[in-house]
Amino acid sequence: MMKRNKKLSAFLGEDTDIEGKLKFHGTLQIDGRFKGEITAIGSLIVGESGIIEADIHATNVLSSGEIRGAVSADEVIEILDPGKVFGNIEAPNVVIHPGVVFEGNCWTHAPKKRVGEDQVLVIRDAKAEKKMITEK
Repeated sequence: MMKRNKKLSAFLGEDTDIEGKLKFHGTLQIDGRFKGEITAIGSLIVGESGIIEADIHATNVLSSGEIRGAVSADEVIEILDPGKVFGNIEAPNVVIHPGVVFEGNCWTHAPKKRVGEDQVLVIRDAKAEKKMITEK
């Protein structure tokens, strides 16, 4: 299960109604309405009053609201009662609690690394290595 003690970077309240492309880093909670596309390096939390009509890609998605669209996460998708999801979901870990309405397909897979994550570039210089060996 996703940790719920994440510090919020931003909050969109119940009276919020936004349309467009949303990109963010950190943790965002939406309790209002959003229509469009959401991309995040971080966690998206959809509160009970939240209604999302969007394709979502985030590190983690935690929802007790309504989502209509495809949802993919790099780590976890967790849907809490009284949450509703109408669309396909994909993540390494998926948790669907009792009482949730889910209409769509679900795929789980091994965790994917984001570009640049835990990567080390090793540059080998054959001349320098040869020189080091001959100097010993």
